Amino acid sequence: MATTERISYYELLQATDSLSESNLIGSGSFGCVYKGVLRSGTAIAVKLFKLQLEAAFKSFDTECEVLRNLHHRNLVKVITSCSNLDFKALVLAYMPNGSLDKYLYSHNYFLDIRQRLSIMTNVACALEYFHHGCSSPVIHCDIKPSNVLLDEDMVAHLSDFGISKLLGEDESDLYTKTLATFGYIAPEYGLDGLVSIKCDVYSYGIMLLETFTRRKPSDFEGDLNLKQWVSYSLPEAVMDVVDANLVTPLDNHLQKKLDVVASIMKVALDCCAESPARRTNMKDVVGMLQKIKIQLLAC
Repeated sequence: MATTERISYYELLQATDSLSESNLIGSGSFGCVYKGVLRSGTAIAVKLFKLQLEAAFKSFDTECEVLRNLHHRNLVKVITSCSNLDFKALVLAYMPNGSLDKYLYSHNYFLDIRQRLSIMTNVACALEYFHHGCSSPVIHCDIKPSNVLLDEDMVAHLSDFGISKLLGEDESDLYTKTLATFGYIAPEYGLDGLVSIKCDVYSYGIMLLETFTRRKPSDFEGDLNLKQWVSYSLPEAVMDVVDANLVTPLDNHLQKKLDVVASIMKVALDCCAESPARRTNMKDVVGMLQKIKIQLLAC
């Protein structure tokens, strides 16, 4: 890792109170995440990998490789890694405000239009860096609200690179058996296992729709999905699909806000076009969201 700091296995146990249940802040298919405090007083998140799973070894190696070489203000910062024969962990900067998922679906929290747009612009910047700012493009492969973490200033950081793919110099896509989260998967990824940077763009588009409708992709059954539900309502009936907490019929700037949300949803739908070739690239997404931000200042 790009750090001089070394943290021993025993220090990690001390910091997390021996990985106590009370410090558990998340769990996924490859491991668990614990909150901890180092002797220096620094708050950390310790991502412990389940080594009984062969895929977890690969996941640990992938995260190390990705995060050793990548640095961006909207990626979760890795402090160090700790590894021995029967213990593998990543030590990450602690994100005190938890995930975007928590903010969208918990009744105790609320994000207004500006905050949601800011968070999604942060994520778009991270993906622009992944796809266009690295020597070889990186595909995250699992873009969803629970992998977007918020720091003390509500700045978003993309996390969980365990199934990321690093494209070689001559590659623009590759095949994989690793499956991402249902509902966010691009059609070509789900059907053929073919991944490219356009798969991240698709997942991002779905998450952008979710952020402003507060409807999960899994909320829909049968032939209707989140993307279709929104596209049937644009541009005239935005009020029918926007998260009801974001606008009220009595709002002084109702029409301006609805226009802003319609613009955001148009960007989202351009990201999740069925054909990969027709999806917007993340550079353009960042540019469009920044223009919408200026539009929002007029509200």
